[in-house]
Amino acid sequence: MVDATWGTGEPPRDVLGPVHDGPAFDDHHPPRADLIADCVHCGFCLPACPTYVLWGAEADSPRGRIYLMNEGVNGEPLSGSMVEHFDKCLGCMSCVTACPSGVQYDRLIEDTRAQVERRFTRDRGDALLRRAIFALFPHPRRLRLLRGPLRAYQKSGLQRFVARSGLLERLGPTLTTLESLAPRLHKVPRPPRRVPARGARRAVVGMLTGCVQGAFFPEVNSATVRILAAEGCEVVIPPSQGCCGALSVHNGRREEALGFARRLIDTFEHTGMDYFVVNAAGCGSSLKEYGELLADDPLYQARAAAFAAKVRDLAELLDALGPVAPRHPLPLTVAYHDACHLGHAQGIRAQPRALLRGIPELRLREIADPELCCGSAGIWNILNPVPAAELGDRKAANVLATGADLLVTANPGCMMQVTAALNRQGATMAMAHTAQVLDASIRNLGAAALRP
Repeated sequence: MVDATWGTGEPPRDVLGPVHDGPAFDDHHPPRADLIADCVHCGFCLPACPTYVLWGAEADSPRGRIYLMNEGVNGEPLSGSMVEHFDKCLGCMSCVTACPSGVQYDRLIEDTRAQVERRFTRDRGDALLRRAIFALFPHPRRLRLLRGPLRAYQKSGLQRFVARSGLLERLGPTLTTLESLAPRLHKVPRPPRRVPARGARRAVVGMLTGCVQGAFFPEVNSATVRILAAEGCEVVIPPSQGCCGALSVHNGRREEALGFARRLIDTFEHTGMDYFVVNAAGCGSSLKEYGELLADDPLYQARAAAFAAKVRDLAELLDALGPVAPRHPLPLTVAYHDACHLGHAQGIRAQPRALLRGIPELRLREIADPELCCGSAGIWNILNPVPAAELGDRKAANVLATGADLLVTANPGCMMQVTAALNRQGATMAMAHTAQVLDASIRNLGAAALRP
């Protein structure tokens, strides 16, 4: 059975769930015993882990989950309880940063989740919700079809009526979360297939338009294209590109992720690009691991490794190239939020801060507890709305404490999650992607362009 306290915000009970016959893991990429052995159970990961911070339960800490992986590797069966503890992990990788022993928890949890998705039978409600999520979110065209109805819902006044009625709260936390996460939509033209560099060409870059980013934050993609062109990059944007597979691989849907990865490589491989630029943190971390993801595929192994070597986060590339476009003043106080898959998974922290500090009159402030996830974590906030809201509220309170005019981050999930938390607290704060701030400075739009 499933723990009745899960999803309520209460500390979970460790109950014995349904047990599958045989050992927890098969021989197809189980969590590796040598990587498990790297963990010395020192506890440095505990204060960095969001679920341990919420509940203080050892099994919901990284070292606790590694202990469960070891039990599975040694032949213990895959119980419902074991799966719940793996499911509760946000995959934020804060523990990877905190670990003094260099434990590759990212590899361990991804391999474990792939085993779970292949070998464990979920209850009907959980399985249907996951099926619906993955029938929609990794498909850019399907997401774009939602734009029209969502804009009508937001502009008609129906959204305000629903909020006052309390209807969504009565229908459950999942629907409430989905409604609160939906961003305000703006009509933005889709980028052309190829944009020439302004001035001397310094590089040819392919650009990922993304799924959620492309459908719900097209203004971020437009700003990204303008910045790259202004900094001397020719930008290649094939309209046939699809999902990069990040959402799938982070949730154990490995075969699905492999299909997405192969198609993306096929799309960009012959574009003549020097770099492949990504402006969504979660996507970037997975794209850089294509070599490992496709290591078993003789047709794609070398191609995937070559592709991954070209992947750069937008801030990473701009910092490496150095600025050529003049920056104009933006008299703003800015708080910068490290998206987990940018800071922890990719180790990119200094570059976006350096870019922001390069803007005249912009003042940068740090947020307390920066290593703690905001609770978005891909689809974790949809699957686990109550604890995700608690993490979001913590992050929003720390953001407000900076007294900043503007919150800047580099991931669409973080933008939606923190905005929803600020709205719950009755607070308003402007929100922008790093690309939008740089674009406003280069185009001399002034601070008003970034305020609501």
